[in-house]
Amino acid sequence: MKISLCIPLFNEQKILIKTMDEVSSYMKGRFGEDYEVIYVDDGSTDESLEILTRKKDAKTKVISYRPNRGKGYAVRSGMLSASGEIVIFTDCDLAYGTDVIGKFFDEMERDGSIECLIGSRALHPLGYDGYTSIRRLLSKGYLRFLSLYAGLRPSDSQCGIKAFRQTAAKSIFSRAEVDRFAFDLEVILLAQRLGMKISEHPVRILNHRESTVHFVRDSVRMVRDVRKIKKRIKKIKKK
Repeated sequence: MKISLCIPLFNEQKILIKTMDEVSSYMKGRFGEDYEVIYVDDGSTDESLEILTRKKDAKTKVISYRPNRGKGYAVRSGMLSASGEIVIFTDCDLAYGTDVIGKFFDEMERDGSIECLIGSRALHPLGYDGYTSIRRLLSKGYLRFLSLYAGLRPSDSQCGIKAFRQTAAKSIFSRAEVDRFAFDLEVILLAQRLGMKISEHPVRILNHRESTVHFVRDSVRMVRDVRKIKKRIKKIKKK
């Protein structure tokens, strides 16, 4: 069973060589020849595209465009171009490590009824290890608010690693429209609306980076975006 790994990125020249080396080594060791890695350069203005072009191999696909469109657009571009039976996206900093990729793949291979597998820090005993007390409190409160307001079943909609069967990925991302911050919510709400089986896998952050989330500003933006998403998704026939 072939796996596709999608990695969106924007101005990641400082970590990109390390990431590409780690991903290539892991994927070859774990999946042999039965994989592809799709890097989506979301309009980078640094040397990211040059690095991708120089280091790509036969198992690497590079998608690049200008100008920057947002992570949601980048993920959507990668997921719709994927050819694997299992399609996973994760962040360029490999926040959850590489071993989690194989664990997600194994769980979906073991249970053929799972169509979407969502990473969850809330389900892992060390999911928030390394967070400051205030960041942990804000993160948990934020996710709880989103769950109640948007009607989400998964416990951690904003987790940066998610896996899909190819048929589910094509169905979801061909309907998705959100280019930026709220795209994770849109993806889950679409999966729920389409009657897909969603499961969760406990994850913890191994590689911490400074958060770019501004709690008040982004919460207001998220409420606005969720309202629009819910209104649009209601027009999609339930399954």
